[in-house]
Amino acid sequence: MYHIKNLKNSIFIRWVVVDLSKKPIFSSGSQPGVQNPRVYSTKAACKSNNGSKSDDENVGLSYRVDCREAEDALLDYLHSTRSLQFIDAENISRNSPRFLEKLLERVGKGENIGQSVSRFLRYHPINEFEPFFESMGLEPCEFSTLLPRKLMFLSDDSVLLERYHMLCQYGFAPNKIGKIYKEVGEAFRSNDGFLLSRLHDLQDLGLDQSTVVKLVGLCPSVLIEGENSDVVKAVLELKTIRIANDWFVEHLSDEKSYNWKHMLEVLWFLKEFGFKNEHLGRLTHKHPTILLQDSGITTISVIIILLKFGASKNNILSLFSQFPDTKIRDFVSNLRRSYKFLTGIEMDVDDIGKLFCSYPHILGSCTLKGVKTSLNCLNVGKQRLCEIIMNNPEVLQNLAIGSKITPLPSSRRCTIERTKFLLDMGFVENSTEMERALKRCRGKAKELHERFNCLVNIGFDPKDVTEMVKSSPQIVNQSKVVLEIKVDFLVNVLGYPLSAITGYPSSLSYAMEKVKLRCMFHKWLKEQGATNDIALSTILACSEKQFIKEKVKRHPKGVEVYEMLKRQIY
Repeated sequence: MYHIKNLKNSIFIRWVVVDLSKKPIFSSGSQPGVQNPRVYSTKAACKSNNGSKSDDENVGLSYRVDCREAEDALLDYLHSTRSLQFIDAENISRNSPRFLEKLLERVGKGENIGQSVSRFLRYHPINEFEPFFESMGLEPCEFSTLLPRKLMFLSDDSVLLERYHMLCQYGFAPNKIGKIYKEVGEAFRSNDGFLLSRLHDLQDLGLDQSTVVKLVGLCPSVLIEGENSDVVKAVLELKTIRIANDWFVEHLSDEKSYNWKHMLEVLWFLKEFGFKNEHLGRLTHKHPTILLQDSGITTISVIIILLKFGASKNNILSLFSQFPDTKIRDFVSNLRRSYKFLTGIEMDVDDIGKLFCSYPHILGSCTLKGVKTSLNCLNVGKQRLCEIIMNNPEVLQNLAIGSKITPLPSSRRCTIERTKFLLDMGFVENSTEMERALKRCRGKAKELHERFNCLVNIGFDPKDVTEMVKSSPQIVNQSKVVLEIKVDFLVNVLGYPLSAITGYPSSLSYAMEKVKLRCMFHKWLKEQGATNDIALSTILACSEKQFIKEKVKRHPKGVEVYEMLKRQIY
Protein backbone atom coordinates (compact mmCIF):
# COMPACT_ATOMS: atom_id res chain seq x y z
CA MET A 1 0.00 0.00 0.00
CA TYR A 2 2.92 2.32 0.76
CA HIS A 3 4.30 2.10 -2.80
CA ILE A 4 0.88 2.99 -4.24
CA LYS A 5 0.74 6.18 -2.17
CA ASN A 6 4.24 7.13 -3.31
CA LEU A 7 3.27 6.41 -6.93
CA LYS A 8 0.13 8.57 -6.86
CA ASN A 9 2.06 11.41 -5.24
CA SER A 10 4.61 11.38 -8.05
CA ILE A 11 2.15 10.96 -10.94
CA PHE A 12 -1.04 12.75 -10.03
CA ILE A 13 0.30 16.23 -9.22
CA ARG A 14 -2.30 18.73 -8.04
CA TRP A 15 -1.54 22.41 -7.99
CA VAL A 16 -3.37 24.45 -5.39
CA VAL A 17 -2.98 28.17 -4.77
CA VAL A 18 -2.25 28.90 -1.12
CA ASP A 19 -1.76 32.09 0.88
CA LEU A 20 1.68 33.70 0.51
CA SER A 21 2.06 33.84 4.24
CA LYS A 22 1.90 30.02 4.45
CA LYS A 23 5.06 28.16 3.62
CA PRO A 24 4.40 25.17 1.28
CA ILE A 25 5.25 21.76 2.60
CA PHE A 26 6.72 20.65 -0.76
CA SER A 27 8.00 23.22 -3.25
CA SER A 28 8.06 22.38 -6.96
CA GLY A 29 9.58 25.58 -8.25
CA SER A 30 7.85 28.60 -9.72
CA GLN A 31 5.01 28.44 -12.22
CA PRO A 32 3.76 31.46 -14.23
CA GLY A 33 0.58 32.81 -12.68
CA VAL A 34 0.75 30.34 -9.74
CA GLN A 35 2.30 31.18 -6.37
CA ASN A 36 3.53 28.64 -3.84
CA PRO A 37 2.38 25.48 -5.65
CA ARG A 38 2.05 22.27 -3.67
CA VAL A 39 2.56 18.75 -4.92
CA TYR A 40 -0.05 17.18 -2.68
CA SER A 41 -2.69 19.25 -0.98
CA THR A 42 -5.58 18.72 1.33
CA LYS A 43 -8.99 20.26 1.46
CA ALA A 44 -7.85 22.44 4.32
CA ALA A 45 -5.13 23.92 2.15
CA CYS A 46 -7.69 24.76 -0.52
CA LYS A 47 -9.77 26.64 2.02
CA SER A 48 -6.84 28.88 2.90
CA ASN A 49 -7.41 31.03 -0.20
CA ASN A 50 -10.92 32.22 0.65
CA GLY A 51 -9.81 35.81 0.39
CA SER A 52 -9.23 35.59 -3.37
CA LYS A 53 -11.96 33.15 -4.49
CA SER A 54 -15.73 33.27 -4.30
CA ASP A 55 -17.61 30.76 -2.15
CA ASP A 56 -18.85 28.91 -5.25
CA GLU A 57 -15.30 28.55 -6.58
CA ASN A 58 -14.07 27.27 -3.22
CA VAL A 59 -16.90 24.75 -3.00
CA GLY A 60 -16.17 23.56 -6.55
CA LEU A 61 -12.44 23.27 -5.85
CA SER A 62 -13.08 21.45 -2.59
CA TYR A 63 -15.38 18.98 -4.33
CA ARG A 64 -12.81 18.28 -7.05
CA VAL A 65 -10.17 17.61 -4.39
CA ASP A 66 -12.59 15.26 -2.61
CA CYS A 67 -13.23 13.40 -5.86
CA ARG A 68 -9.53 13.03 -6.56
CA GLU A 69 -8.86 11.68 -3.10
CA ALA A 70 -11.76 9.25 -3.50
CA GLU A 71 -10.32 8.14 -6.87
CA ASP A 72 -6.94 7.49 -5.24
CA ALA A 73 -8.57 5.52 -2.43
CA LEU A 74 -10.59 3.42 -4.91
CA LEU A 75 -7.45 2.82 -7.00
CA ASP A 76 -5.59 1.70 -3.89
CA TYR A 77 -8.44 -0.60 -2.89
CA LEU A 78 -8.86 -2.25 -6.30
CA HIS A 79 -5.14 -2.78 -6.84
CA SER A 80 -3.77 -3.49 -3.35
CA THR A 81 -6.79 -5.10 -1.68
CA ARG A 82 -8.62 -6.72 -4.60
CA SER A 83 -5.43 -7.51 -6.59
CA LEU A 84 -6.61 -6.13 -9.93
CA GLN A 85 -3.95 -5.13 -12.43
CA PHE A 86 -2.83 -1.56 -11.79
CA ILE A 87 -3.87 -0.38 -15.28
CA ASP A 88 -7.37 -1.84 -14.76
CA ALA A 89 -7.70 -0.35 -11.28
CA GLU A 90 -6.55 3.04 -12.52
CA ASN A 91 -8.93 3.04 -15.50
CA ILE A 92 -11.90 2.08 -13.31
CA SER A 93 -11.18 4.66 -10.60
CA ARG A 94 -10.57 7.50 -13.07
CA ASN A 95 -13.57 6.82 -15.32
CA SER A 96 -16.50 6.09 -12.99
CA PRO A 97 -17.66 9.54 -11.78
CA ARG A 98 -21.25 8.44 -11.06
CA PHE A 99 -20.06 5.61 -8.82
CA LEU A 100 -17.62 7.93 -7.02
CA GLU A 101 -20.37 10.48 -6.45
CA LYS A 102 -22.55 7.79 -4.89
CA LEU A 103 -19.59 6.60 -2.81
CA LEU A 104 -18.92 10.12 -1.48
CA GLU A 105 -22.58 10.46 -0.49
CA ARG A 106 -22.32 7.28 1.58
CA VAL A 107 -19.05 8.32 3.21
CA GLY A 108 -20.20 11.86 4.05
CA LYS A 109 -18.13 14.99 4.56
CA GLY A 110 -14.94 15.15 6.53
CA GLU A 111 -11.46 16.58 6.73
CA ASN A 112 -9.68 13.64 5.11
CA ILE A 113 -11.91 12.14 2.45
CA GLY A 114 -9.25 9.75 1.17
CA GLN A 115 -8.87 8.02 4.54
CA SER A 116 -12.66 7.98 5.05
CA VAL A 117 -13.20 6.26 1.68
CA SER A 118 -10.41 3.76 2.37
CA ARG A 119 -11.95 2.95 5.76
CA PHE A 120 -15.40 2.57 4.21
CA LEU A 121 -14.14 0.22 1.47
CA ARG A 122 -12.29 -1.86 4.06
CA TYR A 123 -15.50 -2.71 5.90
CA HIS A 124 -18.10 -2.34 3.13
CA PRO A 125 -17.16 -4.31 -0.01
CA ILE A 126 -18.59 -2.82 -3.21
CA ASN A 127 -20.08 -4.37 -6.31
CA GLU A 128 -17.02 -3.92 -8.52
CA PHE A 129 -19.03 -4.49 -11.69
CA GLU A 130 -20.74 -1.09 -11.30
CA PRO A 131 -17.61 1.12 -11.67
CA PHE A 132 -16.19 -1.39 -14.15
CA PHE A 133 -19.17 -1.13 -16.53
CA GLU A 134 -19.24 2.66 -16.10
CA SER A 135 -15.54 2.87 -17.04
CA MET A 136 -16.46 0.87 -20.17
CA GLY A 137 -18.64 3.78 -21.31
CA LEU A 138 -22.06 2.60 -20.07
CA GLU A 139 -24.53 4.69 -18.12
CA PRO A 140 -26.00 3.24 -14.88
CA CYS A 141 -29.40 2.83 -16.57
CA GLU A 142 -27.70 0.80 -19.32
CA PHE A 143 -25.71 -1.62 -17.16
CA SER A 144 -28.26 -2.15 -14.38
CA THR A 145 -29.63 -5.20 -16.21
CA LEU A 146 -26.13 -6.47 -17.03
CA LEU A 147 -24.95 -6.80 -13.41
CA PRO A 148 -24.34 -10.45 -12.39
CA ARG A 149 -26.84 -11.60 -9.79
CA LYS A 150 -24.52 -13.63 -7.58
CA LEU A 151 -21.15 -11.92 -8.14
CA MET A 152 -19.62 -8.79 -6.61
CA PHE A 153 -15.92 -9.09 -7.40
CA LEU A 154 -14.44 -8.78 -10.87
CA SER A 155 -11.84 -11.45 -10.15
CA ASP A 156 -14.69 -13.98 -9.86
CA ASP A 157 -15.54 -13.48 -13.55
CA SER A 158 -12.23 -14.38 -15.16
CA VAL A 159 -13.86 -14.94 -18.59
CA LEU A 160 -15.19 -11.38 -18.75
CA LEU A 161 -11.83 -9.91 -17.71
CA GLU A 162 -9.99 -12.10 -20.21
CA ARG A 163 -12.21 -10.92 -23.12
CA TYR A 164 -11.91 -7.33 -21.89
CA HIS A 165 -8.10 -7.53 -21.85
CA MET A 166 -8.07 -9.14 -25.28
CA LEU A 167 -10.11 -6.30 -26.82
CA CYS A 168 -7.92 -3.70 -25.13
CA GLN A 169 -4.78 -5.35 -26.46
CA TYR A 170 -6.31 -5.52 -29.94
CA GLY A 171 -6.78 -1.75 -29.96
CA PHE A 172 -10.25 -0.99 -28.56
CA ALA A 173 -10.51 1.96 -26.16
CA PRO A 174 -11.78 0.75 -22.75
CA ASN A 175 -14.69 3.23 -22.81
CA LYS A 176 -15.89 1.79 -26.16
CA ILE A 177 -16.01 -1.84 -25.01
CA GLY A 178 -19.18 -1.27 -22.98
CA LYS A 179 -21.28 -0.82 -26.12
CA ILE A 180 -19.93 -4.10 -27.52
CA TYR A 181 -20.70 -5.96 -24.28
CA LYS A 182 -24.20 -4.45 -24.12
CA GLU A 183 -25.15 -5.36 -27.70
CA VAL A 184 -23.37 -8.70 -28.15
CA GLY A 185 -22.76 -9.95 -24.63
CA GLU A 186 -22.94 -13.53 -25.88
CA ALA A 187 -19.65 -12.98 -27.73
CA PHE A 188 -17.97 -12.49 -24.33
CA ARG A 189 -19.33 -15.84 -23.12
CA SER A 190 -18.44 -17.79 -26.26
CA ASN A 191 -15.71 -20.34 -26.68
CA ASP A 192 -12.13 -19.35 -26.03
CA GLY A 193 -10.69 -17.66 -29.12
CA PHE A 194 -14.07 -16.85 -30.70
CA LEU A 195 -13.74 -13.06 -30.40
CA LEU A 196 -10.20 -12.97 -31.72
CA SER A 197 -11.03 -15.29 -34.63
CA ARG A 198 -13.97 -13.04 -35.61
CA LEU A 199 -11.71 -10.00 -35.61
CA HIS A 200 -9.17 -11.83 -37.77
CA ASP A 201 -11.96 -12.90 -40.15
CA LEU A 202 -12.79 -9.23 -40.68
CA GLN A 203 -9.14 -8.48 -41.38
CA ASP A 204 -9.09 -11.28 -43.93
CA LEU A 205 -11.68 -9.30 -45.92
CA GLY A 206 -9.01 -6.69 -46.62
CA LEU A 207 -9.53 -4.45 -43.59
CA ASP A 208 -6.66 -3.29 -41.42
CA GLN A 209 -6.78 -3.43 -37.62
CA SER A 210 -7.81 0.21 -37.06
CA THR A 211 -10.70 -0.17 -39.53
CA VAL A 212 -11.91 -3.32 -37.77
CA VAL A 213 -11.83 -1.48 -34.44
CA LYS A 214 -13.87 1.38 -35.93
CA LEU A 215 -16.49 -0.86 -37.57
CA VAL A 216 -16.95 -3.18 -34.59
CA GLY A 217 -17.21 -0.18 -32.27
CA LEU A 218 -19.96 1.30 -34.44
CA CYS A 219 -21.82 -1.95 -35.10
CA PRO A 220 -20.89 -4.74 -32.63
CA SER A 221 -23.38 -7.14 -34.22
CA VAL A 222 -20.84 -7.73 -36.98
CA LEU A 223 -19.00 -10.01 -34.50
CA ILE A 224 -21.98 -12.37 -34.48
CA GLU A 225 -23.30 -12.01 -38.03
CA GLY A 226 -19.92 -12.08 -39.74
CA GLU A 227 -19.98 -11.91 -43.54
CA ASN A 228 -23.79 -11.96 -43.58
CA SER A 229 -24.05 -8.57 -41.85
CA ASP A 230 -25.05 -5.46 -43.81
CA VAL A 231 -21.89 -3.79 -42.48
CA VAL A 232 -19.61 -6.28 -44.18
CA LYS A 233 -21.66 -6.23 -47.40
CA ALA A 234 -21.56 -2.40 -47.51
CA VAL A 235 -17.82 -2.35 -46.77
CA LEU A 236 -17.10 -4.89 -49.51
CA GLU A 237 -19.21 -2.86 -51.93
CA LEU A 238 -17.21 0.23 -51.02
CA LYS A 239 -14.04 -1.74 -51.63
CA THR A 240 -15.20 -2.40 -55.21
CA ILE A 241 -15.19 1.36 -55.84
CA ARG A 242 -11.66 1.62 -54.39
CA ILE A 243 -12.42 3.14 -51.00
CA ALA A 244 -9.33 2.70 -48.82
CA ASN A 245 -9.27 1.64 -45.17
CA ASP A 246 -8.27 5.08 -43.88
CA TRP A 247 -11.55 6.50 -45.31
CA PHE A 248 -13.56 4.51 -42.75
CA VAL A 249 -11.35 5.60 -39.84
CA GLU A 250 -11.38 9.24 -40.90
CA HIS A 251 -15.06 9.76 -41.72
CA LEU A 252 -17.08 7.33 -39.60
CA SER A 253 -18.11 9.01 -36.35
CA ASP A 254 -18.63 7.27 -33.01
CA GLU A 255 -21.27 9.89 -32.18
CA LYS A 256 -23.53 8.90 -35.07
CA SER A 257 -25.44 5.79 -36.06
CA TYR A 258 -25.53 4.41 -39.59
CA ASN A 259 -28.08 2.31 -41.41
CA TRP A 260 -25.74 0.07 -43.35
CA LYS A 261 -28.59 -1.57 -45.25
CA HIS A 262 -29.67 1.83 -46.58
CA MET A 263 -26.09 2.71 -47.50
CA LEU A 264 -25.75 -0.56 -49.39
CA GLU A 265 -29.01 0.08 -51.27
CA VAL A 266 -27.90 3.63 -52.12
CA LEU A 267 -24.65 2.30 -53.61
CA TRP A 268 -26.59 -0.23 -55.71
CA PHE A 269 -29.06 2.45 -56.81
CA LEU A 270 -26.31 4.85 -57.90
CA LYS A 271 -24.61 2.09 -59.89
CA GLU A 272 -27.84 1.12 -61.61
CA PHE A 273 -28.51 4.78 -62.31
CA GLY A 274 -25.33 4.96 -64.37
CA PHE A 275 -22.43 5.77 -62.02
CA LYS A 276 -19.26 3.92 -62.89
CA ASN A 277 -17.12 2.44 -60.09
CA GLU A 278 -14.28 4.87 -60.71
CA HIS A 279 -16.57 7.92 -60.76
CA LEU A 280 -18.51 6.76 -57.69
CA GLY A 281 -15.27 6.10 -55.81
CA ARG A 282 -13.91 9.60 -56.49
CA LEU A 283 -17.25 11.14 -55.53
CA THR A 284 -17.52 9.19 -52.24
CA HIS A 285 -13.91 9.89 -51.34
CA LYS A 286 -14.22 13.64 -51.97
CA HIS A 287 -17.75 14.06 -50.57
CA PRO A 288 -18.25 11.39 -47.86
CA THR A 289 -21.52 13.00 -46.64
CA ILE A 290 -23.18 11.89 -49.88
CA LEU A 291 -23.16 8.39 -48.44
CA LEU A 292 -22.73 8.89 -44.68
CA GLN A 293 -25.15 11.74 -43.93
CA ASP A 294 -28.57 10.20 -43.22
CA SER A 295 -27.07 6.95 -44.57
CA GLY A 296 -27.38 8.20 -48.17
CA ILE A 297 -31.15 8.82 -48.10
CA THR A 298 -30.64 12.58 -48.59
CA THR A 299 -28.66 11.87 -51.76
CA ILE A 300 -31.59 9.90 -53.14
CA SER A 301 -33.92 12.80 -52.30
CA VAL A 302 -31.72 15.14 -54.38
CA ILE A 303 -32.05 12.84 -57.38
CA ILE A 304 -35.82 12.59 -56.91
CA ILE A 305 -36.17 16.39 -56.67
CA LEU A 306 -34.27 16.87 -59.92
CA LEU A 307 -36.23 14.14 -61.68
CA LYS A 308 -39.48 15.87 -60.71
CA PHE A 309 -38.20 19.03 -62.41
CA GLY A 310 -37.56 17.02 -65.55
CA ALA A 311 -33.81 16.47 -65.22
CA SER A 312 -32.28 13.79 -67.41
CA LYS A 313 -29.83 11.12 -66.32
CA ASN A 314 -27.01 13.14 -67.90
CA ASN A 315 -28.08 16.24 -65.94
CA ILE A 316 -27.81 14.33 -62.66
CA LEU A 317 -24.51 12.67 -63.55
CA SER A 318 -23.18 16.10 -64.50
CA LEU A 319 -24.24 17.50 -61.12
CA PHE A 320 -22.34 14.88 -59.17
CA SER A 321 -19.28 15.22 -61.39
CA GLN A 322 -19.03 18.89 -60.33
CA PHE A 323 -20.65 18.60 -56.89
CA PRO A 324 -19.89 21.68 -54.76
CA ASP A 325 -17.84 21.56 -51.58
CA THR A 326 -20.82 21.38 -49.23
CA LYS A 327 -22.56 18.74 -47.13
CA ILE A 328 -25.43 16.96 -48.85
CA ARG A 329 -27.97 18.05 -46.21
CA ASP A 330 -26.96 21.70 -46.68
CA PHE A 331 -27.16 21.19 -50.45
CA VAL A 332 -30.79 20.04 -50.20
CA SER A 333 -31.61 22.93 -47.86
CA ASN A 334 -30.13 25.39 -50.37
CA LEU A 335 -32.10 23.79 -53.21
CA ARG A 336 -35.34 24.33 -51.32
CA ARG A 337 -34.40 27.89 -50.41
CA SER A 338 -33.53 28.60 -54.05
CA TYR A 339 -36.92 27.28 -55.16
CA LYS A 340 -38.64 29.52 -52.62
CA PHE A 341 -36.57 32.49 -53.86
CA LEU A 342 -37.39 31.87 -57.53
CA THR A 343 -41.10 31.53 -56.84
CA GLY A 344 -40.84 34.65 -54.66
CA ILE A 345 -39.66 36.73 -57.63
CA GLU A 346 -42.51 35.20 -59.65
CA MET A 347 -40.31 33.37 -62.13
CA ASP A 348 -42.14 31.23 -64.67
CA VAL A 349 -42.46 27.56 -63.66
CA ASP A 350 -40.82 26.34 -66.87
CA ASP A 351 -37.85 28.66 -66.31
CA ILE A 352 -37.44 27.34 -62.76
CA GLY A 353 -37.42 23.81 -64.15
CA LYS A 354 -34.69 24.75 -66.65
CA LEU A 355 -32.52 26.18 -63.86
CA PHE A 356 -32.96 23.08 -61.71
CA CYS A 357 -32.09 20.80 -64.60
CA SER A 358 -29.07 22.70 -65.94
CA TYR A 359 -27.65 24.54 -62.88
CA PRO A 360 -28.44 22.52 -59.72
CA HIS A 361 -24.80 22.87 -58.59
CA ILE A 362 -25.31 26.66 -58.36
CA LEU A 363 -28.74 26.47 -56.70
CA GLY A 364 -27.48 24.03 -54.06
CA SER A 365 -24.11 25.61 -53.34
CA CYS A 366 -25.25 28.99 -51.98
CA THR A 367 -27.74 30.09 -49.33
CA LEU A 368 -29.65 32.93 -50.95
CA LYS A 369 -30.74 36.10 -49.22
CA GLY A 370 -34.43 36.93 -48.94
CA VAL A 371 -36.35 38.18 -51.97
CA LYS A 372 -37.06 41.61 -50.49
CA THR A 373 -33.44 42.15 -49.44
CA SER A 374 -32.13 41.13 -52.87
CA LEU A 375 -34.55 43.39 -54.76
CA ASN A 376 -33.75 46.35 -52.53
CA CYS A 377 -29.98 45.88 -52.77
CA LEU A 378 -30.02 45.33 -56.55
CA ASN A 379 -32.54 48.16 -57.05
CA VAL A 380 -34.50 46.11 -59.58
CA GLY A 381 -37.99 44.71 -59.96
CA LYS A 382 -38.95 41.04 -59.97
CA GLN A 383 -39.36 40.79 -63.74
CA ARG A 384 -35.97 42.27 -64.47
CA LEU A 385 -34.29 40.04 -61.87
CA CYS A 386 -35.87 36.99 -63.52
CA GLU A 387 -34.44 38.07 -66.86
CA ILE A 388 -30.98 38.64 -65.36
CA ILE A 389 -30.94 35.19 -63.71
CA MET A 390 -32.08 33.40 -66.86
CA ASN A 391 -29.39 35.15 -68.92
CA ASN A 392 -26.67 34.42 -66.36
CA PRO A 393 -27.60 31.95 -63.54
CA GLU A 394 -24.20 32.46 -61.91
CA VAL A 395 -25.46 35.85 -60.69
CA LEU A 396 -27.29 33.88 -57.96
CA GLN A 397 -23.94 33.29 -56.25
CA ASN A 398 -23.69 37.05 -55.74
CA LEU A 399 -27.01 36.97 -53.87
CA ALA A 400 -25.78 34.51 -51.23
CA ILE A 401 -25.94 35.40 -47.55
CA GLY A 402 -22.71 37.12 -46.54
CA SER A 403 -21.93 38.53 -49.96
CA LYS A 404 -22.04 42.23 -50.75
CA ILE A 405 -24.56 43.16 -53.43
CA THR A 406 -23.78 45.99 -55.84
CA PRO A 407 -26.90 47.81 -57.15
CA LEU A 408 -27.48 47.24 -60.85
CA PRO A 409 -27.68 50.27 -63.15
CA SER A 410 -31.19 50.92 -64.39
CA SER A 411 -31.92 50.43 -68.05
CA ARG A 412 -32.10 53.72 -69.96
CA ARG A 413 -35.70 53.18 -71.03
CA CYS A 414 -36.90 52.35 -67.49
CA THR A 415 -35.03 55.33 -66.07
CA ILE A 416 -36.66 57.73 -68.56
CA GLU A 417 -40.13 56.32 -67.82
CA ARG A 418 -39.68 56.45 -64.03
CA THR A 419 -38.30 59.97 -64.27
CA LYS A 420 -41.42 61.07 -66.17
CA PHE A 421 -43.62 59.42 -63.53
CA LEU A 422 -41.83 61.21 -60.69
CA LEU A 423 -41.96 64.55 -62.54
CA ASP A 424 -45.72 64.07 -62.79
CA MET A 425 -45.74 63.57 -59.02
CA GLY A 426 -44.18 66.99 -58.56
CA PHE A 427 -40.51 66.07 -58.11
CA VAL A 428 -37.98 68.65 -59.30
CA GLU A 429 -35.70 67.37 -62.06
CA ASN A 430 -32.08 66.66 -61.05
CA SER A 431 -32.91 67.39 -57.37
CA THR A 432 -31.66 65.32 -54.43
CA GLU A 433 -35.23 64.11 -53.80
CA MET A 434 -35.52 62.97 -57.44
CA GLU A 435 -32.23 61.06 -57.22
CA ARG A 436 -33.32 59.38 -53.97
CA ALA A 437 -36.72 58.43 -55.40
CA LEU A 438 -35.17 56.97 -58.57
CA LYS A 439 -33.01 54.69 -56.42
CA ARG A 440 -35.94 53.56 -54.28
CA CYS A 441 -38.59 53.10 -56.98
CA ARG A 442 -38.66 49.80 -58.87
CA GLY A 443 -40.72 48.53 -61.75
CA LYS A 444 -41.97 50.02 -64.96
CA ALA A 445 -43.68 53.42 -65.13
CA LYS A 446 -46.93 51.72 -66.15
CA GLU A 447 -46.89 49.60 -62.95
CA LEU A 448 -46.09 52.66 -60.81
CA HIS A 449 -49.05 54.54 -62.32
CA GLU A 450 -51.33 51.56 -61.62
CA ARG A 451 -50.29 51.49 -57.96
CA PHE A 452 -50.76 55.26 -57.71
CA ASN A 453 -54.29 54.91 -59.11
CA CYS A 454 -54.94 52.00 -56.75
CA LEU A 455 -54.35 54.26 -53.73
CA VAL A 456 -56.61 56.91 -55.26
CA ASN A 457 -59.36 54.34 -55.86
CA ILE A 458 -59.08 53.18 -52.24
CA GLY A 459 -60.14 56.67 -51.16
CA PHE A 460 -57.00 58.80 -50.84
CA ASP A 461 -56.98 62.26 -52.38
CA PRO A 462 -54.64 62.38 -55.43
CA LYS A 463 -52.77 65.28 -53.83
CA ASP A 464 -52.27 63.24 -50.65
CA VAL A 465 -51.00 60.26 -52.67
CA THR A 466 -48.53 62.55 -54.42
CA GLU A 467 -47.21 63.76 -51.06
CA MET A 468 -47.07 60.16 -49.79
CA VAL A 469 -44.96 59.11 -52.77
CA LYS A 470 -42.67 62.11 -52.26
CA SER A 471 -42.19 61.15 -48.60
CA SER A 472 -41.89 57.37 -49.11
CA PRO A 473 -41.30 56.47 -52.79
CA GLN A 474 -40.95 52.78 -51.91
CA ILE A 475 -44.67 52.37 -51.21
CA VAL A 476 -45.37 52.14 -54.96
CA ASN A 477 -42.98 49.17 -55.26
CA GLN A 478 -45.71 46.92 -53.83
CA SER A 479 -48.39 45.23 -55.87
CA LYS A 480 -51.95 46.54 -55.89
CA VAL A 481 -53.16 43.51 -53.93
CA VAL A 482 -50.64 44.10 -51.13
CA LEU A 483 -51.52 47.80 -50.92
CA GLU A 484 -55.24 47.01 -50.71
CA ILE A 485 -54.69 44.40 -47.97
CA LYS A 486 -52.56 46.74 -45.84
CA VAL A 487 -54.93 49.71 -46.12
CA ASP A 488 -57.97 47.48 -45.47
CA PHE A 489 -56.37 46.13 -42.28
CA LEU A 490 -55.39 49.54 -40.92
CA VAL A 491 -58.73 51.20 -41.76
CA ASN A 492 -61.41 48.51 -41.48
CA VAL A 493 -59.88 46.19 -38.85
CA LEU A 494 -58.00 48.59 -36.58
CA GLY A 495 -60.17 51.62 -37.27
CA TYR A 496 -57.48 54.12 -38.30
CA PRO A 497 -58.66 56.95 -40.61
CA LEU A 498 -57.00 57.43 -44.00
CA SER A 499 -55.44 60.62 -42.61
CA ALA A 500 -53.38 58.51 -40.19
CA ILE A 501 -51.79 56.72 -43.16
CA THR A 502 -51.35 59.99 -45.04
CA GLY A 503 -49.49 61.39 -42.04
CA TYR A 504 -47.16 58.39 -41.96
CA PRO A 505 -47.04 56.79 -45.45
CA SER A 506 -44.13 54.54 -44.43
CA SER A 507 -46.71 52.48 -42.52
CA LEU A 508 -47.47 50.84 -45.89
CA SER A 509 -43.81 49.82 -46.29
CA TYR A 510 -43.55 47.54 -43.25
CA ALA A 511 -44.12 43.79 -43.44
CA MET A 512 -47.78 42.93 -42.86
CA GLU A 513 -46.88 40.65 -39.95
CA LYS A 514 -45.08 43.44 -38.08
CA VAL A 515 -47.95 45.88 -38.63
CA LYS A 516 -50.50 43.32 -37.41
CA LEU A 517 -48.50 42.34 -34.36
CA ARG A 518 -47.77 45.81 -33.09
CA CYS A 519 -51.11 47.42 -33.93
CA MET A 520 -53.13 44.54 -32.47
CA PHE A 521 -51.06 44.61 -29.30
CA HIS A 522 -51.57 48.37 -29.01
CA LYS A 523 -55.30 47.84 -29.48
CA TRP A 524 -55.28 45.28 -26.64
CA LEU A 525 -53.22 47.64 -24.47
CA LYS A 526 -55.76 50.40 -25.10
CA GLU A 527 -58.64 48.08 -24.15
CA GLN A 528 -56.87 47.40 -20.84
CA GLY A 529 -56.68 51.13 -20.18
CA ALA A 530 -52.87 51.07 -20.19
CA THR A 531 -52.41 53.57 -23.05
CA ASN A 532 -54.13 56.20 -25.16
CA ASP A 533 -54.37 56.74 -28.91
CA ILE A 534 -50.91 57.25 -30.37
CA ALA A 535 -49.65 57.88 -33.90
CA LEU A 536 -48.84 55.00 -36.24
CA SER A 537 -45.26 56.23 -36.46
CA THR A 538 -44.86 55.81 -32.69
CA ILE A 539 -46.08 52.21 -32.91
CA LEU A 540 -44.14 51.09 -35.97
CA ALA A 541 -40.96 53.16 -36.23
CA CYS A 542 -39.25 52.10 -32.99
CA SER A 543 -37.01 49.04 -32.74
CA GLU A 544 -38.25 45.72 -31.40
CA LYS A 545 -36.20 46.10 -28.23
CA GLN A 546 -37.57 49.59 -27.60
CA PHE A 547 -41.17 48.52 -28.31
CA ILE A 548 -40.96 45.66 -25.80
CA LYS A 549 -39.39 47.90 -23.17
CA GLU A 550 -41.78 50.86 -23.55
CA LYS A 551 -45.03 49.18 -24.62
CA VAL A 552 -45.06 45.44 -23.95
CA LYS A 553 -43.72 45.57 -20.39
CA ARG A 554 -46.11 48.39 -19.51
CA HIS A 555 -48.76 45.81 -18.57
CA PRO A 556 -48.19 42.81 -16.20
CA LYS A 557 -49.57 40.40 -18.84
CA GLY A 558 -47.99 42.28 -21.73
CA VAL A 559 -45.22 39.79 -22.51
CA GLU A 560 -47.62 36.83 -22.40
CA VAL A 561 -50.16 38.49 -24.73
CA TYR A 562 -47.42 39.74 -27.09
CA GLU A 563 -45.92 36.26 -27.47
CA MET A 564 -49.38 34.75 -28.01
CA LEU A 565 -50.14 37.26 -30.79
CA LYS A 566 -46.73 36.61 -32.34
CA ARG A 567 -47.40 32.85 -32.52
CA GLN A 568 -50.83 33.45 -34.06
CA ILE A 569 -49.55 35.89 -36.70
CA TYR A 570 -46.23 34.29 -37.65
